[in-house]
Amino acid sequence: MADILAENLSGKAVMGADGTELGDLYNITMDLKSGELRHLLVSPHEQLRLERVTFDVDDTGRLQVPVGNVQAVKDYIVVSR
Repeated sequence: MADILAENLSGKAVMGADGTELGDLYNITMDLKSGELRHLLVSPHEQLRLERVTFDVDDTGRLQVPVGNVQAVKDYIVVSR
């Protein structure tokens, strides 16, 4: 995957590989010791039913999508569910 600046990802739509629109990227978490990226924090769309999503949800209601689930970054960030 080509290098992409994080500032270009903020607010980008996140979609499941099955075509489900999950929400918009809020932030990315990382391990400060190793520098490893951990999760995409996704602000879910209002119409998304959280009980049908298998990702963890943080205290603020954002989806925690493991970085390893990212399949593509183009017009959308596509993640496997």
